[in-house]
Amino acid sequence: MTYFEAIMLAIVQALTEFLPVSSSGHLILVPKLFGWQDQGLLFDVALHVGSLIAVLTYFHKELLAIVKGWLKSVRRESPPDAEAMFGWYILVATIPVGLAGLLFHDFITTYLRSPLVIAATAIIFGTLLWLADRRGGAGRAEQTMNLRMALLIGCAQALALIPGTSRSGITMTAGMALGFSRLAAARFSFLLSIPGISMAGLYEATKLAEMTGPVQWDMLVVGVVVSALAAYICIGVFLKLITHISMLPFAIYRILLGIVILIVYL
Repeated sequence: MTYFEAIMLAIVQALTEFLPVSSSGHLILVPKLFGWQDQGLLFDVALHVGSLIAVLTYFHKELLAIVKGWLKSVRRESPPDAEAMFGWYILVATIPVGLAGLLFHDFITTYLRSPLVIAATAIIFGTLLWLADRRGGAGRAEQTMNLRMALLIGCAQALALIPGTSRSGITMTAGMALGFSRLAAARFSFLLSIPGISMAGLYEATKLAEMTGPVQWDMLVVGVVVSALAAYICIGVFLKLITHISMLPFAIYRILLGIVILIVYL
């Protein structure tokens, strides 16, 4: 791997992790399209670490309040406040993807990591994103969430294990379909990414013990740093833009991407 490839893959992963366009799909497609060697599991873990650093840094104040409120509710020091409940909602919404990952990870990695699957999911879930956006943005705020809504969004997130679906895309789609505003759906999606990315990174890291051979530490450092910086910028810009634009550009991009993949690989 060259520095150019490492930087480009880090930027691609950072942007597509939080934009509703699928990071896993792009990380599979980009090396194939440019004839690059597979970046390997270790580099993927490094990119996930960078994205995790970005979202933790961007939402550090909200996360601190949520963790404090949640711990108080666990210790029964006080009745659960809004922050405590939000912490419970994130935990509940994380359960489905955790179970689905344990049950179906091997099947997905063996049979579903193909360009044609990515094309199909890009088109299907791009269309659903557009339909939800037309309904969505109805104005419901994050504070109106309940456990049923959190669980439904969490079940939708489990579908993101299929390459090309997009974790952020499917959770925003579910949020808007439930009537949340684009901003509320996006913020919950980003906060929900923290345990999701952490679990994915830890699962991948457990497989590193089986790996042998030299480690390109310089490439890993580049991947973490570039991914973190690009993801942080992406989160900030997206949350500002989403109050002024619809999800239509992202839906169109997904549908066109799926069509191009079908043309190339059929």
